[in-house]
Amino acid sequence: MKFLLTILTIMTTTSLMAQDGKASTTKKTFSRETSIRTVINADAAIIWALLTNAADYPRWNSTIVSLEGNIQEGEKIRLKSTLDEKRTFKLKVKALVAQKKLVWGDGKGHRVFLLEAQPDGKVVFSMSEKIGGLMFPMYAKYIPPFDASFEQFARDLKQEAERVEAEK
Repeated sequence: MKFLLTILTIMTTTSLMAQDGKASTTKKTFSRETSIRTVINADAAIIWALLTNAADYPRWNSTIVSLEGNIQEGEKIRLKSTLDEKRTFKLKVKALVAQKKLVWGDGKGHRVFLLEAQPDGKVVFSMSEKIGGLMFPMYAKYIPPFDASFEQFARDLKQEAERVEAEK
């Protein structure tokens, strides 16, 4: 049994290393989902503080023009992204589990942020966004790809969290 657990751990670690920092997108007729994972060498509390301080996003995250509101469950936030600076996304914080999970979205989709603390003190950060619905095929061609933006978001978060960790 111990041998099997060791093999599974190695396979999972190898898989994570191969995917680390590279976004992937799955397209279906009525939806599209983009996801990314990266390992961050910082305490989960540091990463969580960055993810839940709306006003600070534009300082450390080059993919966000502005983020207004309180990142608390049930609250509404307003986000402007570099993908479409003229548009303000009005989102609701749908779930919040301290230092583990944050979900925000609207009627067309949702973004999930997950933090998984590792025994070695590192944190696996993952982010995914699924958009879609019955009308999705009609407007899908107008939505830009998220891959590059997700990769930049993850790089920015990793860089800032590791900077803060080094200053502790």
